Amino acid sequence: MLTVLALLPLTACSDSDPGGGDKDTVTLISPAWANGKANTAVAALLLEEELGYEVRVLRLDEAEAWEALADGSADAILEDWGHPKEERKYVQRQKSVVPAGDLGVTGRIGWYVPQYLADEHKDITNWNKLNKYADLFATDKTGDKGQLNEGDRSFVTHDESLIKNLGLDYQAVFLGSENAQMAEMRERAAKEQPFLTYWWRPHWIETEVPLAEVSLPTYTTGCADREAMVKCGYPSTKLQKYLNADFAEDGGDAARFLKNFNWTEDDQNTVAKMIVKEKLDEREAAERWVKRPPQIWRTWFMGTGGND
Repeated sequence: MLTVLALLPLTACSDSDPGGGDKDTVTLISPAWANGKANTAVAALLLEEELGYEVRVLRLDEAEAWEALADGSADAILEDWGHPKEERKYVQRQKSVVPAGDLGVTGRIGWYVPQYLADEHKDITNWNKLNKYADLFATDKTGDKGQLNEGDRSFVTHDESLIKNLGLDYQAVFLGSENAQMAEMRERAAKEQPFLTYWWRPHWIETEVPLAEVSLPTYTTGCADREAMVKCGYPSTKLQKYLNADFAEDGGDAARFLKNFNWTEDDQNTVAKMIVKEKLDEREAAERWVKRPPQIWRTWFMGTGGND
């Protein structure tokens, strides 16, 4: 989905022995957003503790992530929000990357307001009515226009074009990160003040600040291909996993485990909330989740030499 990430000082190669001999390194790409980190944390823990691999993590932006996966400097992306251009290049043409199945979570990018605001103004979640409420969302940064909060500029968004093409009296304001957006939500929610934000589901923040989605024009295939002309919202996306093609073929138990990795939105939110709200180390959060029943993760070892 989303962001520019710092590159950890780690290198990677994975040519794991499929016969279960000497274990090798598995390199996972982790995103910056909390729910994406949750996937990587749990997968890394189980690869190390149950299958004996060394796991290294790269934090890359989306373009770099696909390049790393294609050239073999990384082995797996566990949460991809849909990149048709990269899929055509690396999966269909080069065949250097292969699909590894659904993560089990459906992602939804869109515009959101706090539920208490939607309860007060019944039509505020209809994009056609947003201009009626522009002054409600106006800030010092936007003058008489409403403010649409954005995160990092690298997040997948066509909101600036959408605002222009739909004739909305709004301005996108980039706060810089997911954490900055959450801080703004919490501050305003504490006073029951209005806000309009680009956001995504699933996300654990909704256990704290319930949100209502604005109904943007329906997404149809190809409607966002030309950003300058876009007049539609975003698709619901079954989040996908991808593996380096050589790793998928020769990665042994590690590759089989990652193909089997599949969990629910509630599971993911649980780990993400521990990382961000409870401020646990990613590994500690993963350890706590792994110990909880039902231990669905045991099914991820089917076909491996691990915890069947």
